[in-house]
Amino acid sequence: MHADPAVEVTGLVKRYGSKTAVDGLDLTIARGTVTAVLGPNGAGKTTTVETCEGYRRPDAGTVRVLGLDPVRHAAELRPRIGVMLQSGGVYAGARAVEMLKHTAKLYADPLDVPSLVERLGLDSCGRTTYRRLSGGQQQRLALAMAVVGRPELVFLDEPTAGLDPQARRATWDLIADLRRDGVTVVLTTHHMDEAEHLADDVAIVDRGRVIAHGTVDALRGTDSTLRFDGPAGLDLGELRKVLPDGAAVTEPTPGSYRVEAALDASLLAAVTGWCAGAGVMPDKLAVQRRSLEDVFLDLTGRELR
Repeated sequence: MHADPAVEVTGLVKRYGSKTAVDGLDLTIARGTVTAVLGPNGAGKTTTVETCEGYRRPDAGTVRVLGLDPVRHAAELRPRIGVMLQSGGVYAGARAVEMLKHTAKLYADPLDVPSLVERLGLDSCGRTTYRRLSGGQQQRLALAMAVVGRPELVFLDEPTAGLDPQARRATWDLIADLRRDGVTVVLTTHHMDEAEHLADDVAIVDRGRVIAHGTVDALRGTDSTLRFDGPAGLDLGELRKVLPDGAAVTEPTPGSYRVEAALDASLLAAVTGWCAGAGVMPDKLAVQRRSLEDVFLDLTGRELR
């Protein structure tokens, strides 16, 4: 893996009038990785990515993409990066495959257009103008245009928004292939399962700053919840005696029990062993690890914005 990062953002500030959209944001993305950028609406993630793409000038801070300033060195960077915008970027009257072929001709060593068209299910709409494509077809065409030039780095803004399950899976497979080929992928998404499935690293952005950054496993931690049903009113004091230090056990509703503790094989053994000794048959026994969505909501809040 290349020693220098693919993207390095330091102290980024971007204002729109009196509103500060990005407020001293720091972010480093290693080459050859998939990084998911998550955040509530208005958190500053799209502005950050658009600044990295060279579409916006920072008011303060520095941005380096493949070691270059994306504004000053835009002409040098353009052949090396791919960009999929959330909307736009395609002539409304252009036919889908013609637009993709035109884009491919701008690069020295593009991917094979017919193969890409087939892979993303665009062959049935090749002669259809962009404005008459469905939302999902427009998304797939935008994705194809972003990757056809064999970029070193690709920015994907909500790449699976509006896609059906088959198209979504095809997009996931394509992103996985890009990673295997050493391409750095930066994607924004609201789908937590997408980030968990695809990303090497996750950056959570809120109020213009990165408030958490790491692997999915690191962000999720080791906390887990063990649930089981049994007779109401079990002696939880006795159960706590066999649990690891720091474990919490509650009965949220009569006969429904929750044990919260660090994920460990001994936890399940302790609970089932205690139940056996007490003559209790635990029903609906399940262990659930803290999800990325749980982490996201804990960090950014649960209120609507």
